[in-house]
Amino acid sequence: MISKVLSPKYAAIAKSWIPTLAVWGTVGGVAVVHFTDWRLILDNVPYISGKFKKEE
Repeated sequence: MISKVLSPKYAAIAKSWIPTLAVWGTVGGVAVVHFTDWRLILDNVPYISGKFKKEE
């Protein structure tokens, strides 16, 4: 699919960047959770949300 849009040279370069972009995307996602209100995000994860119930 990439080669239909780009020339073969640029398609090969783009394919070689896919693992790097995946790693940086994961790092960015973890950074967003870390630097924001992590309870707001992790309350939507089913397994984790049960661990942090508020005592009322």
